[in-house]
Amino acid sequence: MQYSILITGCSSGIGLEAAKMLQDRDFLVVASCRKADDVEALKAQGLHHVVQLDLSDSASIAKGLEETLAITNGELFALFNNGAYGQPGAVEDLPVEALREQFDSNVFGTHELTTQVLKLMLAQGFGRIVNNSSVLGLVAAPFRGAYNASKFALEGLTDTLRLELADTPIKVSLIEPGPIESRFRANALLALKRHIDVSKSRHQAGYVEAMARLSKEGPASSHTLPASAVVKKLLHALESNRPKAHYYVTVPTYAAVLMRRFLPSCLLDRVMRSQGG
Repeated sequence: MQYSILITGCSSGIGLEAAKMLQDRDFLVVASCRKADDVEALKAQGLHHVVQLDLSDSASIAKGLEETLAITNGELFALFNNGAYGQPGAVEDLPVEALREQFDSNVFGTHELTTQVLKLMLAQGFGRIVNNSSVLGLVAAPFRGAYNASKFALEGLTDTLRLELADTPIKVSLIEPGPIESRFRANALLALKRHIDVSKSRHQAGYVEAMARLSKEGPASSHTLPASAVVKKLLHALESNRPKAHYYVTVPTYAAVLMRRFLPSCLLDRVMRSQGG
């Protein structure tokens, strides 16, 4: 049996690496991306099956899934919900529309696609759902409130779904990366410029520093790992008879788990305040 998988957010980073690595391992991979131009770009990179799927658009979700199932002959072994972006900015500076867009992509679209796929998986009697979260779904960092909130929400939805599917053959896992090589910072910079009025914020100096940091090439920190580190965890979630509920990636993520468990809030706050500006 050739395992089929739909992956969201494949234009770069983790999604692209996952699509390539799984295709090399003989999975029937359907890579999806938000923009039509990226569909052709991914095909040019050697991916056999690519569909357009915008998580902020219900019609696009339905069409993308329909095209996926046409490729997989109506079955789907796994769904890897990877598509997301990070909206920077102080909570006080975030317009409601920015928060709504963040949740449309990172939470609501993921939920809508997952529930549609879940109906199929329950009917066919097997399936794996793997959601890509973040270290910022475990602990909060300042000036990342929209992204924090979306990943905290994804964690709660995923844990609940796992409990509700415990008496079914469907397995649900969370992957929680930290700093990974990707276009995440470049996309975050675009989101910051689109939604935050830096000139009117009391955090103006911090935003100027943040924009300079987000513009830099290279790893975000000394703990940054390649996207393949996430795919290794994904492979276990897909191939193991007993996949884990949570997969942690990178030193900062393991540290966050320990700090959340053992540090009092005042000390955890001090640590996290030092990590973001």
